[in-house]
Amino acid sequence: KTQREYFLRQQLKAIQEELGETDEGTAEINDLRKRLEEKKMPEEVQKKAMKELDRLARIPSASPEHSWIRTYLEWMIDVPWTERTDDKIDIQEAKKILDQDHYDLEKVKEHILDFLAVIKLKGEIKGPILCFVGPPGVGKTSLGQSIARALGRKFYRMSLGGIRDEAEIRGHRRTYVGALPGRIVQGIAQVGVINPVFMLDEIDKVGADFRGDPSAALLEVLDPEQNKSFTDNYLAVPYDLSQVMFICTANVVETIIPALLDRMEVLRIPGYTRDEKLRIARRHLVPKQIKEQGLTEYQVTFSDQALYEIIDQYTREAGVRNLEREISNICRKVAREIVTREKTGLKVSAKDVEKFLGVPKISPSQIEDEDKVGVATGVAVTPIGGDILLVEATIYSGEGKLILTGQLGDVMQESAKAALSYVESKADEFGLTKDFFKKTDIHIHVPEGAIPKDGPSAGITMLVALISAVTKKPVKRDVGMTGEITLRGRILPVGGIKSKLLAAHRAGIKTFVLPAKNEKDLTEIPREIKSSLDIKLADNVDDVLQYTFVEEAKVTPLESQVSHRKKKPVTVQASGLSG
Repeated sequence: KTQREYFLRQQLKAIQEELGETDEGTAEINDLRKRLEEKKMPEEVQKKAMKELDRLARIPSASPEHSWIRTYLEWMIDVPWTERTDDKIDIQEAKKILDQDHYDLEKVKEHILDFLAVIKLKGEIKGPILCFVGPPGVGKTSLGQSIARALGRKFYRMSLGGIRDEAEIRGHRRTYVGALPGRIVQGIAQVGVINPVFMLDEIDKVGADFRGDPSAALLEVLDPEQNKSFTDNYLAVPYDLSQVMFICTANVVETIIPALLDRMEVLRIPGYTRDEKLRIARRHLVPKQIKEQGLTEYQVTFSDQALYEIIDQYTREAGVRNLEREISNICRKVAREIVTREKTGLKVSAKDVEKFLGVPKISPSQIEDEDKVGVATGVAVTPIGGDILLVEATIYSGEGKLILTGQLGDVMQESAKAALSYVESKADEFGLTKDFFKKTDIHIHVPEGAIPKDGPSAGITMLVALISAVTKKPVKRDVGMTGEITLRGRILPVGGIKSKLLAAHRAGIKTFVLPAKNEKDLTEIPREIKSSLDIKLADNVDDVLQYTFVEEAKVTPLESQVSHRKKKPVTVQASGLSG
């Protein structure tokens, strides 16, 4: 029966050709054949496409497989195989574009220009994938757009946040209903060229579940040695991704799998200083918002003090996203005044900011108002930039327990235990009796207890707070510190130095104790920050102690350090107490 139908269809086809008539299916096949022949594909891809086309011609149009094959061939035609844009690399012009779009970030810009210079010399991209790491709102995504503009390439952004299915990267096999290529191939098909600037946004927020790990699928995509023959499950033919310039962004690198991180060159973009934010607002944010809110013709201006007020009292961030949002809110309020009162030439001053934005939203992180016993000022790096961390320690009669509170992670708890072990080993030097720690409970607390905290950077801060508590010596309130400690009292280097020094500067810290091995990181610190802080380098605990304690302990402690009531801390307010 099937053979008979085939002969009848062939006879019908011959009769239609004699009469000059073609049915709709034949016209579609001929159109697809013509487009496939015109498309410049690799030879093996062309053979596979023609083979699928021959199958399509033999399958009745009512068959479900007919539509599947037709969709597959449409994708093979839509995906670019040889189409490309010509790179127009002018290093001076690229530098001009980067400076126009972004303030500061000199180290990152220089790295990008070096990268572009190599592309101009070699005529191809062969090297590590760039990964911009930094807090939200510092300009990571817009840097990718600037690079595309400098190269004269098309730009495509793909957000990886929340992706948990490997098929999102590699595509689905055609046996599944509703199968599609992966989002990598879809993005390239959308821009229509094989050499776009392809941004993989939020690569640190990729998930994993029973459907596979998308991070593992990205290993092939982001490896210059392997992505020449990337195989999408839907296309089922090798596809060349080596011409694509991949750029990744992330807020933190800790959640990126090590094998994937190894394929990328990490460029860190820390937060901006107060003055840098002012210049960014002056150069970019205010003109942009005045234009977007239709205020161009009405001569609306912002005073420097008004912008400082917004930066200090209404936004606390490493980037400038919330700053732009608040400027936008003020511009809308000004627009309403112009419409209702027909005013022009308005100037927003510092006293107008509260009228437009309401009461200040942010209480800036501040150091203590006086030197206290058992309180040391540390600095931490958070997803929104640096912030100061007040570590409190108190002691009272007990059974030798160590109590840690403030949602401290495992590493931070270990730092506290190491600090206690060091103090116990040096009990004689601190004038403590041998059984002091057997009869004393120690409580270390890090405020803002609802926020999880971890990392070794607070080790030296915990140690100073603990020594202050047991010796009753006050800690200088304007001294900040960071560093990991060992049981021998050595100070080890830590990361995030620029973010930490920015936070110390914002909080009003005057002296900052830094591990000696972090001295090399000071080259990245803005001059205004280094000039406002007295930076002390420390190799061991003895170095730290000479910078952190008040020379003569004449300040009255607010809390008594050892109570004679078992397990209950006692608060004493008195003057002239000794011992």
